[in-house]
Amino acid sequence: MQPSFSIGDKSVYPAHGVADVVNVENKEIAGSEITFYHLKVIGSGLKIIVPVHKAEENGMRSVATPEEIEEMYELLRDHEIPNDRQTWNRRYRGFMEKIRTGSLFEVAEVFRDLSLLKSRKTLSHGERQMLRTARDLLIRELMEAQSAPEEEVAAALEAPFGAEP
Repeated sequence: MQPSFSIGDKSVYPAHGVADVVNVENKEIAGSEITFYHLKVIGSGLKIIVPVHKAEENGMRSVATPEEIEEMYELLRDHEIPNDRQTWNRRYRGFMEKIRTGSLFEVAEVFRDLSLLKSRKTLSHGERQMLRTARDLLIRELMEAQSAPEEEVAAALEAPFGAEP
């Protein structure tokens, strides 16, 4: 399979955020030639090696387009969500699954739902951490996609909720 990312490209890797593609390498494993992406996560410096043929399946994707960003903001402005009566740990597991997909929209849903929940009740420690994680993932991607400073991106992200989460 041909790599769709090149050295120097930015990509998004699920639950880790925006990463630089720092190398594309071929290795022979068990007699087969396999191509790998070497990623370095922006912010944490974490290094990830991903087989090219598994990249899409693992959720690796390009940074969001302007159209996707506008769609994400529409999702954040939609406060008509059903009242959630699940226990915090069941809700937590569902939110973690969404974050692990790496989808801009799934992460934005977690951010929106927890931000709205926070305005109604006190979040558990795990939920507060997850809200912070979703916020950080969105901010890093939007900063990269829009070439905007963190403060500007954070303000735009939090605007639909009237206050800082």
